[in-house]
Amino acid sequence: MILGDNIVIYRKTDGSAVALEDACPHRKLPLSDGNLRGDTVECGYHGLTFDCAGACVAAPTQPDSIPKRAKVHSYPVVDRYRLLWIWMGDPDKADPNLILDIKNFDNPDWGYTDGGAMDIACNYLWVCDNLLDPSHVAWVHVSSFAGAGTDSEPLQVSRHDTGVLVHRWIMGTQPSPYYAPLVKFDGPCDRLQHYEMVYPGIGINKSIYTPAGTGGDGSQPVAGTYINISYNFMTPIDQNNTRYFWFQHRNTDGDNAEISARMNAGARMAFEEDRAVLVKVHKGMAAPATPSLDLGLDAGAKLFRRGLDKLIAAEQDDITKTLADEGADRP
Repeated sequence: MILGDNIVIYRKTDGSAVALEDACPHRKLPLSDGNLRGDTVECGYHGLTFDCAGACVAAPTQPDSIPKRAKVHSYPVVDRYRLLWIWMGDPDKADPNLILDIKNFDNPDWGYTDGGAMDIACNYLWVCDNLLDPSHVAWVHVSSFAGAGTDSEPLQVSRHDTGVLVHRWIMGTQPSPYYAPLVKFDGPCDRLQHYEMVYPGIGINKSIYTPAGTGGDGSQPVAGTYINISYNFMTPIDQNNTRYFWFQHRNTDGDNAEISARMNAGARMAFEEDRAVLVKVHKGMAAPATPSLDLGLDAGAKLFRRGLDKLIAAEQDDITKTLADEGADRP
């Protein structure tokens, strides 16, 4: 389920992905309860069969009279970065060029983790808020991402065309527990916390650890600078549930499977800590006994939500105008 829509996903014989409405139009039995027949999917009730475009191509009980209204919605999908990207809107507006560009993904010098998926019983925007909040690591991730300065160093907030960035450099401290065994130099470091959200729900968390005295805004990597980028993909299941996908991408140890596995296990442990908090935040904010309040550290999340609201409103205006124009064209 994505955005409240039940979807059946399968692969054709050539390996390409197909995503269809998961309901036969006859009696709404899920097509995922049926059978694959080559590149088509057959309903398990009476054999209505649909191609990858959602058209009914066979009606075994009436082979010479396929019902004209026997069709299901087809969703455009693209395979990229070991993920399946699905377009939930007007298929004519699907543009694969708008998929996030992940630099260095095919660079053999960069290593990446297997990543994972996790269902969180909360609205996806609470996860987005969390990924624009570097300060929470000081209390939620004490044994992994916390460290000196994460509870008090001032944050910088900026807005750009595709989202919002919250970041800060923490200078001359020791690496956090998660990164201490991964950095390639000894001694204190300058540390960047880069927390970025891209509309409508992609989090880019960049951690840079560089020898003390070599970091700061505008600095360039030096020998030994360690960069890890966590890509986080929020997929709303419905208003109250989110499927959270992620993987990490680092500038070292491109083929070191042991490091990848260790990093992935540590990330999952940290995200479990997030999940425990966010499930309760969702419940608490859904029915507060007293009014909630905002803190200064919420500035990035509030900016992101305002920007997203504007994009949603603009899209709704476009839909309303299109419907009005179509109505005007009718006799």
